[in-house]
Amino acid sequence: MPDLVAPKVLSWASEIDAAAVAQASRAARLDFVTGHVALMPDAHVGIGATVGSVIPTEGAIIPAAVGVDIGCGMVATETTLTAADLPDTLDALMPLVERRIPAGVGKGHQDGAIDQTLHVLGRPRTELTVKQEEKVALQFGTLGSGNHFVEVCLDERDRVWTVLHSGSRGIGNQLATQHIVDAKNLMKRQERTLEDPDLAYLVQGTPEFDDYIADMLWAQAYAMASRARMDAVLTAALFEVVGAGERVRMINCHHNFTQRENHLGKTLWITRKGAIKADKGDEGVIPGSMGTRSYIVKGRGNAESYHSCSHGAGRRMSRGQARRALSAKSLTEAMAGRTWNSNRAAALVDEHPKAYKSIDKVMADQQDLVEVQHTLRQVFNYKG
Repeated sequence: MPDLVAPKVLSWASEIDAAAVAQASRAARLDFVTGHVALMPDAHVGIGATVGSVIPTEGAIIPAAVGVDIGCGMVATETTLTAADLPDTLDALMPLVERRIPAGVGKGHQDGAIDQTLHVLGRPRTELTVKQEEKVALQFGTLGSGNHFVEVCLDERDRVWTVLHSGSRGIGNQLATQHIVDAKNLMKRQERTLEDPDLAYLVQGTPEFDDYIADMLWAQAYAMASRARMDAVLTAALFEVVGAGERVRMINCHHNFTQRENHLGKTLWITRKGAIKADKGDEGVIPGSMGTRSYIVKGRGNAESYHSCSHGAGRRMSRGQARRALSAKSLTEAMAGRTWNSNRAAALVDEHPKAYKSIDKVMADQQDLVEVQHTLRQVFNYKG
């Protein structure tokens, strides 16, 4: 059950930094924020708006609350394979994934098969440069960096799942960044003072608002289609290694997005920054950190959370803090028994499970938000 941790701020987090509550409070005090800000169990400080927050607004949107990775989210696919079908190790899968799902900052690939998908998606409202047009095609179906990942997991029945985390890549970042800058400049021209410049907003009915919405919706569609493509490539590679297998079902969900929904008797913009839509029956994917469990869930439609739930474990340490406090050796120990990028352990210390909150505690905190369908344990992890 949530706690009222500040005026107009409800929190489901049993572990939360005071700075995150203060940040959420600044958003809650904006005139166009209708109702309370909801903090999910994985909430932590972000840029402008708290990661793991749900912000209901009427007549305006904060571009930084959606964030720079518009449409970032999860995709998971259940397969017909079981643990008994898998080889002793999935070492043979790693080079296939590395080659077919490029990862890292700015990485892309040439693949003529994506042209039809991109044609259906169209283009954003903002006119793209030649370089950006190239980026749209090159980075579609690529993973990215940071906490983006590919996994093969087993559920409590020993059924095999694939799990993948990614967003709208470089083009989404560039579009979002430009609109955030535009919103800040608009605030300056209008001489509007904000507690945090990153809370700069766009007012519905203005050209700036319409342009942002069009670009944002395009980036969300791009992210979802890109995840679906990588998921298809991943399952095909897995089946190639195993020599068998079929897809049963796919769950593809955003956790950095905004859309119009009906709450509090009104039609509002519901911005989820690091949160999943969890209306009654909605399926979602909530990943843990490296070496920990992930969850397939169904939403309970909790009204106080605006039909939302957490998007993961949530950081306990910043990346810098993790690199200073944790070691490659302890990460290697935490990942024992799994196929992973062990040759990059030193570079992945900031993704150490101890840098994150306990995913099991996060799930315990949100029993009134979601119902657990399946609990997944990793056997393969490929990090961006």
